[in-house]
Amino acid sequence: MHPAPADERNSDVQLGMVGLGRMGGNMAERLRAAGHEVVGYANDGSGDVGSLDELVKALSAPRTLWLMIPAGEPTHSTVRSLADLLDEGDLVVDGGNSKFTDDTVHAELLDAHGIRYVDCGVSGGVWGRTEGYGLMAGGDPADIERMMPVFDALRPEGPREEGFVHAGPVGAGHYAKMVHNGVEYGLMQAYAEGYELLNAGGPVENVGAVMKAWSRGTVVRSWLLDLMVRALEDDPHLDRITGYAEDSGEGRWTVDEAILHAVPLPVISAALFARFASRQVDSPAMKAVAALRAQFGGHAVHKAGDAALEPPTGG
Repeated sequence: MHPAPADERNSDVQLGMVGLGRMGGNMAERLRAAGHEVVGYANDGSGDVGSLDELVKALSAPRTLWLMIPAGEPTHSTVRSLADLLDEGDLVVDGGNSKFTDDTVHAELLDAHGIRYVDCGVSGGVWGRTEGYGLMAGGDPADIERMMPVFDALRPEGPREEGFVHAGPVGAGHYAKMVHNGVEYGLMQAYAEGYELLNAGGPVENVGAVMKAWSRGTVVRSWLLDLMVRALEDDPHLDRITGYAEDSGEGRWTVDEAILHAVPLPVISAALFARFASRQVDSPAMKAVAALRAQFGGHAVHKAGDAALEPPTGG
């Protein structure tokens, strides 16, 4: 665990953490290790206090609360509650994966009560507690400066600009994180397709070893590749999982923004659609294609329950 050096943290702060799951709980522990006081609340009863009201009362004014809860209604309802519980000068940071357009709504709601708001995209997953979190913040410069001791404790060690950015006004942090996750979709899909081709019957005998050999010196080395290698060392043929991949929303929002701004995103779009395809046991679209091939060319089709492979016959 390597929090930022003391001279960059400026001073210890008190913070209320709402949400103590895989991300929020680990972030709270990293902050505590850096000398900050964290009072945690979770609706499953695992926190230091039993309600939002108790959390607010446990903090000294001006208060700072960090939300690490699911996007959408859970965040909306929490912000609405905090608007009634907090006082003028308090600050709310949404560190979850909210859509950037929600940030304006939340900021305006809180501003009507004199409460400040910052949005912060957070990357690092379950490794962030020891390795640090990549942070992308949006908000007023004064509010960002107020949060710097917390940001410095959460980010990885090293130059601040390599792990933290003030991306712009409210909404910019989550926008940057949205695009980050779209890029992540494309990178993961590329590694996955390479993995499948290596396994497809060519001369390679040890796929995991090949991918591990890419870890140093090659132009495709990355932390995601390191995690792929780790997964293959644990389960060499990935026999313990199925090829079913969910998406958490940011990939869809990225593609939506690309359409709005007429920006071509063929790789990210294909990676998102590949996840949709992973959830289909039997593709209705491919059934339609098979039916059409049979209609226009008399090509053979596989009847339901027939696992035999059809040789390519054109069309």
